[in-house]
Amino acid sequence: MTEFQQTRWTLQDLFPGTDSPELEAAFTDLKTRVEAFVLVRPKLNENISSADFLAIVRQLEEITRLGSRLGGFSGLLFSEDTQNPAAVTLMAKVDQFLAGLTNETLFFTLWWKDVSDAAAERLMADSGDYRYWLEEIRHYKPHTLTEPEERIINIKNVTGSNALNTLYSSITNRYTFQLEINGETREMTRGELMVHVRQPDPGVRARAYQELYRVYGQDAPILGQIYQYLVRDWHAENLGLRKYGKPIAPRNLANDLPDEVVDTLLDVARQNAVIFQRFFRLKARLIGMDRLRRYDLYAPVSAADKRYPFNQGAAMVFDAFRQFDPRLEEMARRVFDRNHLDSEIRKGKRGGAFCATILPEVTPWVLLNYQGRVDDVSTMAHELGHAIHSMLAAHHSIFTNHACLPLAETASTFGEMVLVDKLLAEEPDPAVRRDILFGQVDDAYATIQRQVFFALFEKQAHEMVQADASVDELAAAYLENLKSQFGDAVDVSEEFQWEWVSIPHIYEVPFYVYAYAFGQLLVLSLYEQYRQEGEAFKPRYFKILSTGGSEAPVKLLSSVGIDVRQAAFWQGGFNVIDSLVTQLESLA
Repeated sequence: MTEFQQTRWTLQDLFPGTDSPELEAAFTDLKTRVEAFVLVRPKLNENISSADFLAIVRQLEEITRLGSRLGGFSGLLFSEDTQNPAAVTLMAKVDQFLAGLTNETLFFTLWWKDVSDAAAERLMADSGDYRYWLEEIRHYKPHTLTEPEERIINIKNVTGSNALNTLYSSITNRYTFQLEINGETREMTRGELMVHVRQPDPGVRARAYQELYRVYGQDAPILGQIYQYLVRDWHAENLGLRKYGKPIAPRNLANDLPDEVVDTLLDVARQNAVIFQRFFRLKARLIGMDRLRRYDLYAPVSAADKRYPFNQGAAMVFDAFRQFDPRLEEMARRVFDRNHLDSEIRKGKRGGAFCATILPEVTPWVLLNYQGRVDDVSTMAHELGHAIHSMLAAHHSIFTNHACLPLAETASTFGEMVLVDKLLAEEPDPAVRRDILFGQVDDAYATIQRQVFFALFEKQAHEMVQADASVDELAAAYLENLKSQFGDAVDVSEEFQWEWVSIPHIYEVPFYVYAYAFGQLLVLSLYEQYRQEGEAFKPRYFKILSTGGSEAPVKLLSSVGIDVRQAAFWQGGFNVIDSLVTQLESLA
C-alpha cells in the first residue's frame, strides 16, 4: 500500500516557477494570441458561416485556457503562502495583465449578445459542446453595457474589488491565535484553533471562540470597512449600471437559477430552523447543560477524540469511494499521485479547504489543512469529490467543464456521505459512532442552515450599507440574525457579532453561500435514492457529474426527476434531517 505523507503541492504541471522562461513565454504567447484574435473582428456579422464562427470560438478557447493557466498558477501560489511577496506580486501582475487582455477580446461577447435570435440559433445549432456556454452569454444581454464601459469596469476591478479582496486575505491569513491548553499557552493558526471548538472541555471551546473573535474583532473596523466598500462596489455596478433588480440577482444569473427557486430554498430553510433548534436542545441535554452556548454548537456528545493519521484518513476515503464505484477511487488517487494536494499546516497558508480546476484535462489541485480529526477526513472526501466531478466532466471544453456553484457541491457532499456510511459500518467504538451520527447533523447544520442565514444576512447587509449603516450596526444586525436562527435553543454571546467579518465567501463571492445549502439538500435527495435503488441509481448520478456545466441546472435536474421549483423538494431534504433528529431523540 502506498504511504501518503502530508506535503506541499507542486505546481509543475502549470509552470516550473515564478522566474521560469516558460512563465515569461506564456505572457508573450497570450499577448500574441489576443493580437491575432482582434483581427477576426471584421468577420463578425449575422451572415458568418458556422465553420468560421466555430474557428473564432476555438481561438477564444485557447486564449481562455492559457489565461486560466496563468491565473491558476498565481492564485495557487498565493494560497500556499499568502505572505510570500513574490506570490503577491505575481498575482497582481497576472490580474492586471489578464484584465487588459479581457478588454481586447470583449468585442466578441458584446457582438454575440447583440446577434438576432434567428442568427444565434443558426450558429448554436452546429456549436456542439459550446452551445450552453453560448446560450448563457446571451442571458446577460439585458445587463451588458457598452464596450468602453465594460472595459472601464474590467480595469477598475483590478485595483478595486480584486485588490480589496487580496488585502482582506493578506490581513486575515497573517493572524495567529493564542490559546491556553493545560496551563500552556500555544500559538496557532486559525485551522489549528478551530480544532478546539470541538473539544469535550467547555472551557476550551469557549476560550477558542473568544480568541478567534478577539483577533478578528480587533481589526473589525478595518475588515468591516473593506466589506462596506465591496458592497458599494457591487451595488454601483450591478444595480446602478447593469440594472439588476436586487443584489442577489447577479449570482442567481451566474448560477442560471431563477430568482424564485433561490427564494423558495431560503424560505423553506428559514421555516425549518426549528429542526436544528430541537437538535441543539437534545445536544444540551446529553452534554449536561441547561442550554447550549454558541461556543458548544459542535461539542462532541461523548469524550471520544479519535484521530486518523493522514495516511489512514486517505485510505479510508479511497476505500469508501471504491465501494461505491472503483472509478471514484482511481480519480481521487490521481490527485495524490500528481502531487496536487497540499495538506500541511503552515503559517501564512490559506485556511480552510478548496479544490481548484485550472484546465479540464489537468488533474485538479486540492488544498487541505489536515489535522487528523474525523471532520478532516470528511473534508478530504469533500474536496476530492470536487476533483472527481471535474475529472468526470473533463471531456467538455473549458467553457463547459465547470458545473454551476449549486451543482458543484453534488459530488463533494455525496462523497462525504459515502465516507460517513463506511465509518458507521466499521467503527467498533459506540462512543465514536455516536459522535459520527451527531456529526452528521452538525454538518447538515453547518452546510445548510448556517449558510442560509449567512445569505439572509448578506441580503440585509447589502440594504443596510446602501442606507449608510456603520460597521457596528452591521454587527448588531448579524447578532440578531444569529438569535433569530437559534431561538431560545442556544445562548449567543456578544463576541459572535464579529463572525461575519471572518467569513471570506461573503467578501470574495457575494451570495455564494446558498450554493452549499442547495447542494446539501439535493444530495440528501440523491443519497436516499441511492440507498433505495443501489446500482440502478448510479447512471443518473454519473449523468449529473459528467454533464459538468454544459446544461442548465434546472433542466439537468428535471431530467433525473428533480423539480427544484417546488417547495416540497426542499422540504423533502429537511424531512430527512428531521427523521435523523427524531432517531437521535429516541436514543437519548
